[in-house]
Amino acid sequence: MPLEIVRNDITRMAVDAIVNAANETLLGGGGVDGAIHRAAGPRLLEECRTLNGCETGQAKITRGYDLPCQYVIHTVGPVWKGGEHGERALLASCYKSALALAKEYRCETVAFPLISTGVYGYPKAEAMQVAVDEISRFLLENDMTVYIVVFTRESVDMAGKLFKEVVAYIDDVYVAEHYEADREARRSARVDRAPANGLFRRPHREDTARNETIFADSAMPAPRANLDEMLAHVDESFSQMLLRKIDEKGITDAECYKRANVDRRLFNKIKNNPAYRPGKQTALAFAIALQLSMRETTELLMKAGYALSHSNKEDIVIEYCILNGNYDLIEINQVLFRLDLQPLGY
Repeated sequence: MPLEIVRNDITRMAVDAIVNAANETLLGGGGVDGAIHRAAGPRLLEECRTLNGCETGQAKITRGYDLPCQYVIHTVGPVWKGGEHGERALLASCYKSALALAKEYRCETVAFPLISTGVYGYPKAEAMQVAVDEISRFLLENDMTVYIVVFTRESVDMAGKLFKEVVAYIDDVYVAEHYEADREARRSARVDRAPANGLFRRPHREDTARNETIFADSAMPAPRANLDEMLAHVDESFSQMLLRKIDEKGITDAECYKRANVDRRLFNKIKNNPAYRPGKQTALAFAIALQLSMRETTELLMKAGYALSHSNKEDIVIEYCILNGNYDLIEINQVLFRLDLQPLGY
């Protein structure tokens, strides 16, 4: 799970390290800082007193004490002053410094809050963009699971334009699809309420098809299938098609699974076992990472035993993004997150 946005209380995250949005004194404060100090207990403050503060954009590390994490990485974000005073560079430095410490201390899992978005006033959408950019850049070169922890789904509004477009598309496709299904069900119910003698009952299409099959079978016996012959002609597996597409796109395995936001160990399971069947969200993540067309995506999903459906909102989101050439998986996941749908990858 390289990068995941979650709604949670960061003090309850069972990870190797959590990141504290601290002030320059490192002696506690309000918001996330205060919550972390309260949850960690007084020994955290005692250790922080020995650190002699921290400059904006830098980070320092302590033990986690009563928290469910081993370490707390304290970083000082910039105060928002309109965006013309180096705020972005300083915020980016917070993530770089914190991730460098996490790597130095061999952390495999790290949880970040959205730094500087509380009393420091940094706009949430811009802060999220900085967080995603810096974490994604780090993960291209390092194996680590990183969480961005938010309180509400509305905090994730970086993909605002895409979100609005997807919601409109869902309304056009999903609602229309269900309206047609409901209308067909009502029509069928009216027909079935006809007199019991069946004289006025219009046959369903499946009834007609069934009768045609019966008559055809009575006229000509169906050829008997040979199981051995069928098993001798098994199609290309998901793993085989995935590896073929990676070669066709001219990218490395690492580039593929990192673009797909998929853990390296999971990718190796898929690569080394031609019969391995990943989850649907993982299969879709690879389709996005490889920038497959709708036809290719449908084929890849079929190899894993799945299909896209207009009765599934997640599938409609993916369809919209592919049809419109949007293959930014992190941005797609933000839309899915805000819609309370399962994200891709992991």
